[in-house]
Amino acid sequence: MTSIDEQLIKTEVEINKMRKAGSVNALVLEEVKSMIKPGITTKELDTAAETIIRDHGGIPTFKGYPGPYPYPATLTISINEEMVHGIPSGRILKEGDIVSVDCGTTLDGFIGDSAFTHGVGEIGKEKKRLILVTEQSLYKGIEQMLPGKHIGDVSAAIQDHVESHGFHVPRKYTGHGVGKKMHEPPQVPNYGVPGQGLLLQEGMTIAIEPMVLVGTPKTRVLSDQWTVISADHSLTAHYEHTVAVTKNGPLILTRVRDEKN
Repeated sequence: MTSIDEQLIKTEVEINKMRKAGSVNALVLEEVKSMIKPGITTKELDTAAETIIRDHGGIPTFKGYPGPYPYPATLTISINEEMVHGIPSGRILKEGDIVSVDCGTTLDGFIGDSAFTHGVGEIGKEKKRLILVTEQSLYKGIEQMLPGKHIGDVSAAIQDHVESHGFHVPRKYTGHGVGKKMHEPPQVPNYGVPGQGLLLQEGMTIAIEPMVLVGTPKTRVLSDQWTVISADHSLTAHYEHTVAVTKNGPLILTRVRDEKN
């Protein structure tokens, strides 16, 4: 059986710290979502996000993240055929676009990581269906985040829901453990076989993030060396929550919470 380093099992104190980071991250995404409208630039959204994180005593986790070159922004903002890792810029959002926004917040040494997809102005039925199915698949995966289940149970739940609606999941990009580091073991693919993979244990904290494509599971990276698009330029969507495995069921850590709690 595959094992996991004991240091990746979080204590109750550590999980509470992650909840605080996750709550700030959720506040950021709520504000960014409220700002999404035709005519705004992705850079404006990014600037607002960084301000909120720093006003709450946090650090933008993504900014400076190592890769082909240090990631230059607070958010990743991916539009239409861009699946993940789109870099904010002077690009103006247009009526009918769909936009995936991913954010990470580091607070007191721990990270909250979450994402959503949202329409710009009025969008068509197929775009709405894509967004809905992607969000639903996130919660199908989260439902499997129970002690004694396996990574394959989470992955298969996502894949089954997405493919039952005629969409696709990528093979190269996955969910992941998260805690003091942005990417910790284990990887959580968006496809898999029930009962296979790592055994889930109480105290694990994992970012579940279905990425869904309309036309193909294949992707490619643009010349900026970050932005990932669908290989056929079909539409994509992305949702994510950081979730703790607990004896009482899955605990979503990236929701807005009262600071007293």
